[in-house]
Amino acid sequence: MTSTTTLSAGLPAEHREALMRHAREVSFDAGVRLFEEGRRADRFWIVRTGTVALDLQVPGHRAAVIESLGHGELIGWSWHFTPGLWHLGGETTSPVRAWEFDADAVRELCAADPELGRAVAAWVGRVVAQRLHATRVRLLDLYAPYGSGSR
Repeated sequence: MTSTTTLSAGLPAEHREALMRHAREVSFDAGVRLFEEGRRADRFWIVRTGTVALDLQVPGHRAAVIESLGHGELIGWSWHFTPGLWHLGGETTSPVRAWEFDADAVRELCAADPELGRAVAAWVGRVVAQRLHATRVRLLDLYAPYGSGSR
């Protein structure tokens, strides 16, 4: 199955190039919390190397790891929607090299180029749908009676 959440699959080449002009290279050691559920989402990343685990706080339980993301994957979509608060948490599970983007700058870029804005919105929407599905499946795996998970 080909992922539609990676940068290369998510955006046409001309829009990828426009977006990448706003990228800055960053590196993180393993075990670094990139963001916390409920806090301000003012940036996002695209993974170059390494992995990032997305997690969800579950009352009365340890945080549930929903998904692990790697090369080319978008880390963070909450910046795209008001009020701009993280819906999940994220932590590096290995050393990570990534491109980091300032959310305000990308929103301004999208407003200035409506075609790019629509492409980014469609890409982020696909990411949200995929993450919602992954969250549902993972929570059913962890907490539902045996056999009630994904079909």
